[in-house]
Amino acid sequence: MTSGTSRTSGTSRTSRTSPTSGRWLSKTAVNGVLLIAALYTLFPLIWLLTAATKDAGNLLGGDVFSFEGFDLAHNLSELTAYQDGIYFRWYGNSLLYAGIGALGCSLVSVAAGYAFDKYRFRGKEKLFALVLLGVLLPSTALSLPLYLLAVETGTVNTYWAVLIPALVNPFGVYLSRIFSAGYIPDEVLEAARIDGAGELRTFWSVGLRMVMPGFVTVFLFQFTAIWNNFFLPLVMLSDKDLYPLSLGLYNWHSNANADPSFYPMVVTGSLLAVTPLIVAFVVLQRHWKAGLTAGSLK
Repeated sequence: MTSGTSRTSGTSRTSRTSPTSGRWLSKTAVNGVLLIAALYTLFPLIWLLTAATKDAGNLLGGDVFSFEGFDLAHNLSELTAYQDGIYFRWYGNSLLYAGIGALGCSLVSVAAGYAFDKYRFRGKEKLFALVLLGVLLPSTALSLPLYLLAVETGTVNTYWAVLIPALVNPFGVYLSRIFSAGYIPDEVLEAARIDGAGELRTFWSVGLRMVMPGFVTVFLFQFTAIWNNFFLPLVMLSDKDLYPLSLGLYNWHSNANADPSFYPMVVTGSLLAVTPLIVAFVVLQRHWKAGLTAGSLK
């Protein structure tokens, strides 16, 4: 009886501890995978952070992942002084293209998605199918037709050549229609119309506020896409004063093959170039999360 009781108690103790051990192993495995993914994601940024502190000799021949030969201040001064600070002109151009382009694109996309979701008109689904077809087309395939249109309108080698194409994003329209369907109840719009609001007032005061998470989502996607855009400015622009950062840093990198002194400026400029993207995601993430429930309370 005693041995049988001992075996029974041992078996029950094992059964009690086994689920806990399994959960611990599962948690450890998941955290390990997430840690590896985070390191893989942060690895280029860490390399960029340490490489920006080195001169050309240490960058090409030293240990890139150490802060030995720290020379960040000199690299920043060279970046500022080269060609009367043309880098910061490129920086301002990128902020102009990405900021105005993303804001305008978000408004157009949300308005179009709202119209596709809330209004009934002839050929709506066929027109929306054309929008979905635009999602499938790569942006590089449209660069040449856009260039020919810019030639006809006389906007080649101007700010408009990059800004106008940035105002249209088929994926943003598709995403906005989904957000409109999920966040804007038809009853709220009917109540606004009964209170005497016109269609534009209903969209601006009610619909746009309720779909603000979708607006921020489209803005972030488009801001990142325009900031990193390279091929369209390469096709449209020949004046260096109009270059965005992506095109300007590419030219410097091409020169670095003949003159290695360009490498520190390219790396330091690339480090500064990722700052607006990080700031945009950190700042707007709060509004993104807050807006998920704000619409239902208004």
